[in-house]
Amino acid sequence: MSDARQAAEPQTKTRPTPEAPAAGTSEAAAASDAGTAAPAGGAWGRVDETGTVYVRTADGEKTVGSWQAGSPDEALAYFERKYEGLVVEIDLLERRVRTTDLSAKDAQTAIGHLREQVDAAHAVGDLAALGRRLDQLTTVVEERRRERKAARAKQGEEARAAKEALVAEAEELAGSDQWRAAGERLRALVDTWKGLARLDRKTDDELWHRFSQARSAFSKRRKAHFASLDAQREETRRRKEKLISEAEALSSSTDWGATAARYRELMTEWKAAGRAHRDAEEDLWTRFRAAQDVFFQARSAVFAERDGEQRENLTRKEQLAAEAEKLLPITDVKAARVALRSIGERWEAIGHVPRDAKNAIEGRWNAVERAVAEAEEAEWRRTNPEARARAAGLTGQLQDAVDKLRRQAEQARAAGNTAKAEKLEKELAGRQALLDQALKGLAEFGG
Repeated sequence: MSDARQAAEPQTKTRPTPEAPAAGTSEAAAASDAGTAAPAGGAWGRVDETGTVYVRTADGEKTVGSWQAGSPDEALAYFERKYEGLVVEIDLLERRVRTTDLSAKDAQTAIGHLREQVDAAHAVGDLAALGRRLDQLTTVVEERRRERKAARAKQGEEARAAKEALVAEAEELAGSDQWRAAGERLRALVDTWKGLARLDRKTDDELWHRFSQARSAFSKRRKAHFASLDAQREETRRRKEKLISEAEALSSSTDWGATAARYRELMTEWKAAGRAHRDAEEDLWTRFRAAQDVFFQARSAVFAERDGEQRENLTRKEQLAAEAEKLLPITDVKAARVALRSIGERWEAIGHVPRDAKNAIEGRWNAVERAVAEAEEAEWRRTNPEARARAAGLTGQLQDAVDKLRRQAEQARAAGNTAKAEKLEKELAGRQALLDQALKGLAEFGG
């Protein structure tokens, strides 16, 4: 720091503003007429012969400080730079108020700090103009505070309406029998609820209580449903156990025609019984088929001499296999299943073929059966409303996220916040890629 600046000591005295010199008379001449040496001065301040620096205000001159070293011009320049510093600080505060989310409290604190510096009058310049700017900025901050208060109130109303809508939807879903879709939707509603602003405690608690009750009611109904389904599957298991017992008892029969017919009836009853638990169904089917295989293998051994008949059976099954293979590739799943069922009934009616040809001919038949089953499975997946609803829901969520990020990026760029805009645009690119993938997946459902 220079000696001149070290000698500058702020003062607080206020002196009356001297009368302006008459037109055509310089300050030096006016001072000479008054019998004093002409002080150094400018538009907003002056330095007298004792080194005291003054600033001119509407209320008169105020002492800025004392300058004991250096020229009067240097003294004025020093205090004018302090004024310029105040101007820069006010400029920065105005910019922060306009372009950032600076809170009203912090803004008022900053304004108060600057006002103290302006009122202290330790700078040379238009202090009144700075005061007016601070007054205007105070008004802007107060308006901003009122706007934010109103926005919070609006947000609260919107949150209330949104939560009431969530509660209403949850209460409606509580009676749904679409267990998977409704369960997933209720979980999504919980996530949506968590993202909403809190209301007053009483209202929030009341709405959450209703929301929770709806979810609990759905969970109880779903649990009861699956308990009933478990009981039904257990009953199916017992029915199939009885069918297996009869099939095993018939496996040693030599009444080939009647027993084969009974096996066909058992198969019909088996299909009509439904499905047991997944972990038990495969074992039950293996036992059921094993019992039939014992019988049919024994019958094949007895009918070995009837090879001619079996060869004829083989020819007929080859024709049916060829007829079945014409269904490939599957273009109409329903029609293919009907046609295959018709072919299957004729296939079953034919009887056995020579043992050495059995695997080959049944392999051809099984290949068509698998193709039809796979086509049915693919059609089910393609038309599954639950899967499509999930895909549509995900696509909607991603679309909302992309739209929101795009608006935020545009707003940031419009506000001159390039760094924030670039960050948002990078995030937008990632979300857009996910949205494109989701739209591609949704298109597979036919829409």
